[in-house]
Amino acid sequence: MPEPASTAPAPTPLPYATLLAFTRYVDRTGPAKATFVGGLRKQRASRSGFNPHGQLVKALKADIAFRTGGRHLAEIAGLVKPRWRPLYETLVPGAVNYLHSLGDLSTVDLAQTRDAVGMVGDLPVKINPHLGLRYDDGRREAVRLHFDEQPPSPEALLATLHLMGRQMEQVLPGAEPVLVDIRRGMAHHRDPAARPDQVERWLAGEAAAFTATWSTAA
Repeated sequence: MPEPASTAPAPTPLPYATLLAFTRYVDRTGPAKATFVGGLRKQRASRSGFNPHGQLVKALKADIAFRTGGRHLAEIAGLVKPRWRPLYETLVPGAVNYLHSLGDLSTVDLAQTRDAVGMVGDLPVKINPHLGLRYDDGRREAVRLHFDEQPPSPEALLATLHLMGRQMEQVLPGAEPVLVDIRRGMAHHRDPAARPDQVERWLAGEAAAFTATWSTAA
């Protein structure tokens, strides 16, 4: 006689965030924080999610690697699916501006980066730059791209650059973290006036609240 199917509820996924998700969380206030975490948990449980920006990142990397001055970026909007063309037509001009801001591309190479997981309190946060750069003068940069319509807020900038910087030995040793607002072609670097110990305490508090909300979200 077959055993009855189990009716036990599926286990709640453990709290976890990507760098993008965590910085979007710290940028919210009040009830919007709980709503955001609940949406993340449901997305995690259903294993849903899609990155529409992958082709743009590949085109930017190709223009850097092959010193093609924006040719791959100029072509990419016509190669993506029609539903994504308006998005790409909006993003490409800023991406080209950022590419030109790198200067003489013969002095810049792509550098291999690695993803890392950093613990912020008890919350694992995945640190995943979009690309790494190595300059002829020895400088290195680990770059994340910001695709949102609004520029990154001061809080999002502070959190992103701090969390990337604290895991840099795993991501790209010796590199500086950079957040590029791709729509405006603007690169942001760490504020030398920011005190890492204060930032760490702030983020630990945010992580504790994120974890508590995750555990109680419907």
